[in-house]
Amino acid sequence: MSLYLEHFGLNEAPFRITPHTDFFFDGADRGTTLEALQYATLHEEGIVKVVGEVGSGKTMLCRMLMERLPPHVETIYLANPSVTRDEVLLTVADELKVAVTPGRATGVLHALQERLIESFARGRRTVVLIDEAHAMPEDALEQVRLLSNLETSRHKLLQIVLFGQSELDDILDKSSMRQLKDRITHSFRTRPLSAAEVATYVSFRMRAAGYRGPEVFTPQALTRIARASGGLTRRINILADKSLLAAFSEGTHAVTAKQVRAAVGDSEFAPRRRQPLGLWLAAGAGAAGLLVGLAAYRILEFGAPGPGPAPVQASGEIRSLPVSRPPPAPQPPDSHAAPAMASVAAAVAVLPSRPPPSLLDRDQEAAFAGYSAARLPLLTARLSATHDKLAAAPDNRMTLELYISDNSDPARVERFLQRARDLVPLENLYVVPVPEAGKYRIWAVYGDFADAASAAQAAKRLPPRYQKAFPLTPRPFSDIRRVL
Repeated sequence: MSLYLEHFGLNEAPFRITPHTDFFFDGADRGTTLEALQYATLHEEGIVKVVGEVGSGKTMLCRMLMERLPPHVETIYLANPSVTRDEVLLTVADELKVAVTPGRATGVLHALQERLIESFARGRRTVVLIDEAHAMPEDALEQVRLLSNLETSRHKLLQIVLFGQSELDDILDKSSMRQLKDRITHSFRTRPLSAAEVATYVSFRMRAAGYRGPEVFTPQALTRIARASGGLTRRINILADKSLLAAFSEGTHAVTAKQVRAAVGDSEFAPRRRQPLGLWLAAGAGAAGLLVGLAAYRILEFGAPGPGPAPVQASGEIRSLPVSRPPPAPQPPDSHAAPAMASVAAAVAVLPSRPPPSLLDRDQEAAFAGYSAARLPLLTARLSATHDKLAAAPDNRMTLELYISDNSDPARVERFLQRARDLVPLENLYVVPVPEAGKYRIWAVYGDFADAASAAQAAKRLPPRYQKAFPLTPRPFSDIRRVL
């Protein structure tokens, strides 16, 4: 590893997958989420929840929160989710150095309350951070709820922050967990990085590790890393590290698409191989060549087509072009080629033109097909418009995020659209049905803009109600497609 670091002029490894707070990346809303977590932890009196996909940076946020909290805050970090109900209680008591007798939960809670009241009187706060909360047994989560009940007549004595994967939302949706869910006052979600954010992230990590030269990763390499990682920081780290090792082994100081391809192939999360694009292109070219060849054969044999109905394409069947067969006009022996080629060009010109290829893959199409608009007129229209927009909008075009909601009830979305048409042009509103763990979330976005600056200017022209209620964060359409 020392040779690897020396080769690229690094002081330490830039892409370790273990959380290292010196490498905290505050882009992709991470910085604003951390600030909001600090505020909620110090000023709110309910449970705070942070969810996200595996490897999206939740544990890093947890470690950063522990570092950023002021000295008068005592933090208790529970990293082992496989604990029983009693072990949760005893772990918190042990961290606070409360002498208790195991087996008497009521006595432990009473001792904890006395200790927390004493600490609160001295101006100290206590925060419990629970990592991997989605893996906790339900009875242990119920004990967390009971801990949140420790309070004085005016203040909560214990602040609790839950970090977990998206499965935590499914657990909290159970009727048995409704009391715990009702105590959650703030929810945050770590999202994947966009392609542009991946490039910034990789450069940031290299600089944080001591690199001072020109950019090591080429744009093509970064594009491949973004695509293969899905924007998840842990996967980005794995691919970037493997790519650097590949470049080092080849004696080069630039990471190109070649090294990234090798890194992707060597990774456990590498996507399943699809049919090579070249094969599809070759098949398309073969079909086009066959069609032109057939047209040329008919023209050369029977003459140019006369007036007749337009060619028809239906149910995947290409019907032959209707032709008339007048007797061939006499031609000089050497003059057949030019009229024949002109006739071929004319025949090809009347073939139906193909629409541009859709940017949505099969799974993304299925996401739209799986969400029912319940025949609600506005929602049905906007879903169709959203599908068409995502099928055609280039990756670098921008839109404005309005809101993301776990409540995907079609009637609720329809009411939102009914109110929206009195405030903004409805044709600029897009409703994205995002599948997640067998359910749907709704992501509402606004507009189609050339760049982030244009989107930000448009946000200032939106009604004040929207400016106050929604984040209006510019998002590339590539981000929207990625979550489908």
